[in-house]
Amino acid sequence: MAIDRAKTIRGALAGALAAGVWAAQMPLDKRAFGSTFDDVELLGKGVTRGRGWLAAGWILHLQNGALFGAVYANVAPHTPLPSWARGAAAGLAENFATWPLVGLADRLHPARDELPAAFANPRALAQSTWRHLLFGVLLGELERRLNADSGADPRDYSQLISPNGHIRSEHLAAAG
Repeated sequence: MAIDRAKTIRGALAGALAAGVWAAQMPLDKRAFGSTFDDVELLGKGVTRGRGWLAAGWILHLQNGALFGAVYANVAPHTPLPSWARGAAAGLAENFATWPLVGLADRLHPARDELPAAFANPRALAQSTWRHLLFGVLLGELERRLNADSGADPRDYSQLISPNGHIRSEHLAAAG
């Protein structure tokens, strides 16, 4: 699989933007889920305990989103999913693959006494699932738009289906 540099950079941009939305909406989802679990705080206080933890956390969170987006831009087109489902699937897969690391953070993080224990908290898991779903949907759509090419993906039949579930008439061949 060849790596397209421009496609990778646009994927990284999509990932950073999606991670920024994730972090910006966290105060709302903390209230909605009744959990104070905060990814930016977890990352920032992992590298500094001083006043700079918030900036460090944002930088690391955006960096992680960019790295995920760069990989996603190169891998997603080769997955057997329609384009509209790829981002959500990637975000949810990452959530459930990395959730066990939250258990390690609960025990080993340098600021574990300042952070809420999240691993055994079903609200924190639901909150994390929401965040990864939001990230994935945004990443998928942003990356699709930023890396749109003139040819349609031959495995993506979603453009053939109308909102009512039928084949779009413009894709029907006239029988002679």
